[in-house]
Amino acid sequence: MPDTKLLFHLSDIHFGLEDNRALDWVKAEIEERQPDAVAITGDLTMRARHREFAAATSWIKSLDVPVTVEVGNHDLPYFNPIERFFDPYKRIRAISDKVEQEIDLPGLAIVPLKTVRRWQPRFNWSKGWVTDAALERCLTSLDALPAGTQALVTVHHPLREVGTHGTALTKHGRKALNELAKRPVIAVLSGHVHDAFDIMEETVHGKIRMIGAGTLSQRVRSTPPSFNELSWNGEALNVEVRNLEHVDSSDMMIGDVPEDAMPPREPGEPVAPVGQVPRTDPPVH
Repeated sequence: MPDTKLLFHLSDIHFGLEDNRALDWVKAEIEERQPDAVAITGDLTMRARHREFAAATSWIKSLDVPVTVEVGNHDLPYFNPIERFFDPYKRIRAISDKVEQEIDLPGLAIVPLKTVRRWQPRFNWSKGWVTDAALERCLTSLDALPAGTQALVTVHHPLREVGTHGTALTKHGRKALNELAKRPVIAVLSGHVHDAFDIMEETVHGKIRMIGAGTLSQRVRSTPPSFNELSWNGEALNVEVRNLEHVDSSDMMIGDVPEDAMPPREPGEPVAPVGQVPRTDPPVH
């Protein structure tokens, strides 16, 4: 039996509206437990401001374990369209060695799949989009893994298309899931929703597991700030949702990915544009 791998899955830290009590606790947990890797699935900042990235990169660089970071929709420049279009990762360059980087452990790999775009041919750019190039990079990495190696794929947006094509959560998410289901992918790790979940998604090539992490910010939705503790023993992946309130994992997980997977607004944030359907929270199971 191979050694059990311990992984921490964090997401949606949102520096600028971070929960410092939760971050101090998570950092202490990492220092004490020394996980084999930490996967952060996007939205490091609130508005991609320089000061927010400075705080985020300082915190991430202080973690003395292997870390891989996905970029979230909140991590692309909001107020500088020229930078957003021509150099969208400029402000995250201090941790470029961790952004969308594969982590290879004995028998287990963490492989990134980018779901954000600097622009989209639809009104709401906060939603996910898997480009052909991004999917090809991910599949090439998966196909190059040594025989017998299993993989976790990290994304920001859940790979779920819901509603009409105009309001789909992640454009081409279904295509990506179909391809991932043909490969040795244990699960797809995501953020964006701000509540944890662990569901099986049907594809034409069989089921694939989708695991979402909650938030470590003040922008909570249905549950308190949390992160996922994952353990892989070579045969089974166990998920425990850790939180300072000591709520059981089962009570921290929502039953499905909501159609409008947007967290609540912070005070003073503009309301959704006219024509967008208001979000209703799913029940917590």
